[in-house]
Amino acid sequence: MIRVVLADDEPVVRFGVRAVLATAGDIEVVAEAENGSAVIDLVARHRPDVAVLDIRMPVLDGLDAARVIRECHPSTHTLVLTTFADDSYISRALGEGASGFVLKTGDPLEILAGVRAVASGGAYLSPLVARRVVDQLSLARPRPVARQRIAGLTVREREVLGLVGAGLSNAEIAARIHVVEGTVKVYVSTILRALGVKNRVQAAIIAHESGIIPE
Repeated sequence: MIRVVLADDEPVVRFGVRAVLATAGDIEVVAEAENGSAVIDLVARHRPDVAVLDIRMPVLDGLDAARVIRECHPSTHTLVLTTFADDSYISRALGEGASGFVLKTGDPLEILAGVRAVASGGAYLSPLVARRVVDQLSLARPRPVARQRIAGLTVREREVLGLVGAGLSNAEIAARIHVVEGTVKVYVSTILRALGVKNRVQAAIIAHESGIIPE
């Protein structure tokens, strides 16, 4: 069972997200919070697999909460709830260690996919979020530049990067390319180091920019 702490200052949103997660069968919301400070306390108490965080919350916003959770409770992965109006927060969120982004107004199945992906150590970007982020970043870093960044990777490393960008966990990547999970961990560490990025989400963005996401 994937254990989730949910944080959003709007009760209606929390109700909706909780209802979606309740349909999964393998996901349990163990606690809810109205602000980022409270969710940090709940993460410390419950040690959930995933913290689902709204960006805009009182006291402490979701991005500051994601940073504290990453630093103090690294076994809990964070999934950020966002809207297109939150574009200005994306670059900051990447630096705070969030493992994924889903739209509040998107397909409810994306929330389920996002929670499952980040719980298993993967990264997840809702397709519309990924497209919007890539469009934003391409203004400053067009696709040819992204392709230059991956030019030093081996064919296998580019394949793994593409699967990371598709939101697959290490175990899923291992099954896809027929190697053991430990080998995938080595590949991912090498890729992050080669690209000069901090986490899988940043690597996933480069994968999307480079156009190497598998069909």
